[in-house]
Amino acid sequence: MSKNENEFAWRKISDKEREEISKRAKEILTDFSKKLEKVEKEIKDIDVGVERDDFERNEGTGKIDESFDRDLFFENAPNKDKKKGVIIAEKKKW
Repeated sequence: MSKNENEFAWRKISDKEREEISKRAKEILTDFSKKLEKVEKEIKDIDVGVERDDFERNEGTGKIDESFDRDLFFENAPNKDKKKGVIIAEKKKW
């Protein structure tokens, strides 16, 4: 491994290095906040969002779609308990 490849690997740092890192981090944050203030001033007057008369959805009637085939739905599900009428979903398998 070259020095650049190993540059960010974990190692103990001296107090001087710790101070330098802290100082540089503060500089980065200060610079970023100044740039963010400029952007906030520029976008402050931009109108965002959508105004609507109906901003909440209306609840449906709960009618069942007649074209829905429950048996076909369960047939296609890999993990199911037909007696309980539930499909067993995968967890954290991605």
